Amino acid sequence: MGVLLLVNGGFMLLSSLISLFSNDGFVEKITISSLIVISAGFVFLFFGRGYEKQIQKREGYLIVTLGWILMSITGTIPYIMTGVISQFSSSFFESMSGYTTTGATIIEKIDSLPKGILFWRSTTHWIGGMGIIVLAIAILPFLGIGGTQLFSAEAPGPASDKLHPRITDTAKRLWLIYLTYTIVQAILLYIAGMTIFDAVNHAMSTISTGGFSTKSESIAFWNDKPLIQYIIIIFMFLAGTNFVLSYFAFTRKFQKIIQDEEFKLYTRFIIFFSFLVIVFNLLSQNLPADSILNRLEPTFRNAIFQVVSIITTTGFITYDFTQWTPLITIIFFGLMFLGGSSGSTSGGVKIVRHMLMIKTGFLEFKRALHPNAIIQSRYNSKTVNESISFNILGFFILYMLSFIVGSIGFGIFGADFDSSLGLAASTLGNIGPALGSFGPSHSYASLSEIGKLWATFLMLLGRLELFTVLILFTPFFWKKNY
Repeated sequence: MGVLLLVNGGFMLLSSLISLFSNDGFVEKITISSLIVISAGFVFLFFGRGYEKQIQKREGYLIVTLGWILMSITGTIPYIMTGVISQFSSSFFESMSGYTTTGATIIEKIDSLPKGILFWRSTTHWIGGMGIIVLAIAILPFLGIGGTQLFSAEAPGPASDKLHPRITDTAKRLWLIYLTYTIVQAILLYIAGMTIFDAVNHAMSTISTGGFSTKSESIAFWNDKPLIQYIIIIFMFLAGTNFVLSYFAFTRKFQKIIQDEEFKLYTRFIIFFSFLVIVFNLLSQNLPADSILNRLEPTFRNAIFQVVSIITTTGFITYDFTQWTPLITIIFFGLMFLGGSSGSTSGGVKIVRHMLMIKTGFLEFKRALHPNAIIQSRYNSKTVNESISFNILGFFILYMLSFIVGSIGFGIFGADFDSSLGLAASTLGNIGPALGSFGPSHSYASLSEIGKLWATFLMLLGRLELFTVLILFTPFFWKKNY
């Protein structure tokens, strides 16, 4: 926990340098914030210096959950110190939204924020994207075997591909790919017309599938520069893809990418739903043939941008999709339950889970016809263990129950029906834009104080994929001899 605070304080200090170079007047307050967090980190390290460093699975779950909460709480300090967000519930919401890469914000006039704070918001995305715990594993090999427990608690999805036998080397390779993508995208965005500051911030938000922007209009600010939006589409797609496949691409193992079933379904989903949105959008406009040709490119761009943004749970906006037809709004509401690929920085249910649930459903049809046959589900030419199928089924049931309870909670806390459904789907899926009063054109500022705290819980629950958090509420977790 102390190490995580040192990492957080270090990145906070980097934000103070941005504040210094931009001369926004908040360098002292951000620096003080970073020193407070770094000091707290050293205090944690001092009191924990004599303890066993081997971490078992039980401690792994606890450290990951408490680590995210602690990072989010300390992440509020720059907001409060600078006076950008004075209330704790609102600053905690903004901080948790950053680390969980949700991208929902309570700030309405983002353009007026000091650059040091804008950079800090993007930094929380970037840290949370690949995972705070994975970062700690990458730079602190002394965790040894315990690192495996942290890594599995941080990324508890069904896919367990490793790039290297040692968990620390796996984490380092993941972060190298992550950093490479961030730098390349920032350079391309700068060439396409963004300022250096905007390019770096949006690269950090894109690769983390976060969604925080430096502009109140989000990416719609650059609607007159299509190249910028196409670049972001490409990198959102890459960020929503399993990072192991990126490693295969860098090592020229393209056959493994082509044969990956999840990647193929992920790509097909994007193509199919983009096509539906384009067609329904054009038909709803009742335009003559010559006007359709003029509207084709911006309609195509906005449609594919928003589909990729929602599926990958990035949450960037070029157009308010709730202003299209009700049918298109329903499509986007459904997309909130897809999620990107396993092993990506995306939130949500994940494509691989949907795929294996569909396969299991078809297998049940076969078993009904041939009850004595031995039929097993397969993924990437490998037999799927029955325990994995049960895990996925349990996850999906818990996810839908969490969505229902989350919706009821927002309703109790004052949101209307449409807004409650959208808020629950968006916060649990770490997406950002919701529906109703909290759609893409609105912030979360009007959400009640207790509603904001409820939203932060759902963000954390979704980011750590349910089990890591919910297991702490079970009585047997706390029984030593269980």
